[in-house]
Amino acid sequence: MRIGLFTDTYPPFINGVSTSVAMLKRALEQQGHTVYVVTVSNNALKHEYDEKERILKVAGIPIGIYDYRLSSIYPVTLINKMKKWNLDVIHSHTEFGVGILARLFAKQFNIPLVHTYHTLYEDYTHYITHGYFEKSSKKIVEYLTKFYCDKTANELIVPTNKIYSLFKEKYNFTKNIHIIPTGIEVDRFFEENINKKEVEMLKKKLGFKKNEFVILFVGRLAEEKNVEFLIEAHKKLVEYDDHIKLLIVGDGPDKQKYEQLAENLGLKDNIIFNGKAAWEEIPIYYHASNVFATASTTETQGLTVIEAMAAGVPPLCIDDESFRGTVTDELNGRVFKNQEEYINQITEFYENKKIIDVYSKQARVQAEHCSSRSYASSVIEVYQRALKEKKERQSLFTKITNFFKGE
Repeated sequence: MRIGLFTDTYPPFINGVSTSVAMLKRALEQQGHTVYVVTVSNNALKHEYDEKERILKVAGIPIGIYDYRLSSIYPVTLINKMKKWNLDVIHSHTEFGVGILARLFAKQFNIPLVHTYHTLYEDYTHYITHGYFEKSSKKIVEYLTKFYCDKTANELIVPTNKIYSLFKEKYNFTKNIHIIPTGIEVDRFFEENINKKEVEMLKKKLGFKKNEFVILFVGRLAEEKNVEFLIEAHKKLVEYDDHIKLLIVGDGPDKQKYEQLAENLGLKDNIIFNGKAAWEEIPIYYHASNVFATASTTETQGLTVIEAMAAGVPPLCIDDESFRGTVTDELNGRVFKNQEEYINQITEFYENKKIIDVYSKQARVQAEHCSSRSYASSVIEVYQRALKEKKERQSLFTKITNFFKGE
């Protein structure tokens, strides 16, 4: 099958969507498919094409939100190049920019369009409105989401029941919805694939001592990730025992704000802000930690939770539907509703390390079900359904045409 993946974000830019699309490309290619990627270039004036990797980057300009860039909607000079790919199916991973290009190209050349909804945009409108017109902006986002996903996509993929319910109950979505949790390359996080010397070197670099207990957070440092919850709770954890450390890996618009908060709370020596980490180094950070924690309620799935579980690091997650299909409380991790529960769970792990060993084994078992190979196989089934429906529509159109011709 010849497949086109259309996305506004792709490595070297790192986030959940970028990682997911790159992983899907590799997994599909391993199964023998030919995969092309259309994404945005860092160059505002020039398109780029890597023929060997089959990656086309459309010239794009920065929009002031993280490192995101906006491409031209229909770059005419690239259409003939894309047409020569003879794509069987287009899989879009964004509603805007390159996503609009995917929609227009699919319609012009009668190619089935499959779309994955990755981001709860209603939780991100504050970046545009800055607190003004929140209600109306959310309504606009809802309208645009329904239009893109319902009116243009042949098949829709969502990662969790949480997003499925959003589309069915709030958006009244009428087309097929396939719940396919995004997979990851779990094996790169497995303990047997980790260089223990590198883990020890990282601990030394971060200043961790042998008797210290490390809580890890990996993600974007922004309002919607609720990192403030972890920092404020850590004040009480340090009062309980100052051998408990919080390691924060990631960057974002609120990094300085969180660093200042930690300093104001007297936690400068107990919270380590690592900043961004290279993609290939991320597994080492998990293995340098005892548990993983997140208080974010804006995830569509929470890939970092699966990464932690693959590394055998028990996750502690706020009670949110995004995590319920992955984390089972008191089996492979813990779920908390408030700060008090979170603190009690951390102290329980700290006091009884044997619990971590039990949860660790179950966490890895669960993570193994989230492999990139399994994910790609499920996505292929959706592609095949889209192709089948296209053939059925063409067959029906031919029959109707022949009827009116009297044939």
